[in-house]
Amino acid sequence: MTARLGTALAILTLAVALPATAQPPKLSLPLDCDIGRTCYIEDYVDTDPGPGQRDYTCGIKSRDDHRGIDFMLLSFDDMEAGVNVLAAASGTVAATRDGMADTAVTAETRDAIRGQECGNAVRVDHGDGWQTLYCHMKQGSLSVRQGDMVKAGDVLGQVGLSGLTNAPHVHLGVLRDGQIVDPFAPDARDTCGAPLDQSLWEIALPYDPAGLFTAGFSTAVPEFEAVRSGAARASTAQPDQPIVLYGHVFYAQPGDLLTLTAEGPQGEIFTHEITLDAPQAQLFRAFGRKAPEGGWEPGDYRGYVRLTRGETILAVRHADITIAP
Repeated sequence: MTARLGTALAILTLAVALPATAQPPKLSLPLDCDIGRTCYIEDYVDTDPGPGQRDYTCGIKSRDDHRGIDFMLLSFDDMEAGVNVLAAASGTVAATRDGMADTAVTAETRDAIRGQECGNAVRVDHGDGWQTLYCHMKQGSLSVRQGDMVKAGDVLGQVGLSGLTNAPHVHLGVLRDGQIVDPFAPDARDTCGAPLDQSLWEIALPYDPAGLFTAGFSTAVPEFEAVRSGAARASTAQPDQPIVLYGHVFYAQPGDLLTLTAEGPQGEIFTHEITLDAPQAQLFRAFGRKAPEGGWEPGDYRGYVRLTRGETILAVRHADITIAP
């Protein structure tokens, strides 16, 4: 998902701050989805001033120097179908950027987007120094221009895959006088958690410490250490090799369900459900198939690992692998 957005924020932030005297805006959900059903929050603002990461509850659902909230879609198909990004509060469109391709970032393309990590974006000014920033929007989807007045819930564009990201989501940044504010704990002073009535949200948004570190493909059931280090991940395989999908889970509860699904050029390969009866702080689970007679069809394959509790989606991760000709 996204990493450092400092440069992009600097580009999209007002040069002169307005006086901050009024009450902060109350925020609504910044995309048209049902939280915990058709979208979920993956990463929160990093509250650790050092090189580590920490979300507002002192949990691990953040990344070093992450400067906003990531609202994730469940799949690339959802992005293709179109999910609207919404203004979280009323204001004036202060800046926009469009024209960047919806392409997952790779090591080879990282330099090409330097300074544009936010991707296609909209920044809305709410007055008195308060602003919201919406990153990684779909190319050509922006429906507002600089100077437009918007109300909370108005469509700004659609969720995309532009900038520094590898999964479809909107990164919401909240700023006051150019400084990042955590909307879950705007007045936090190095504490763990914050009273719900202190957040900037109009309605309480759910938080759960459980999630997925990663998902990946391998050509055999990997060792846990290889999963944790990343050594287990395979990006290519031969037609006669097995295809194994794994998910690395943290802080699950007994009864949580892990669903592993893989598909390729010929359609679905498997869907496998695993109930986590006695989860630990960290664990991984894997499932796969041997190559069919004649081998896998060459091409691109994608897997999804989904962690759910009852009807609530806690996390989804995807993985890709290419079967060589």
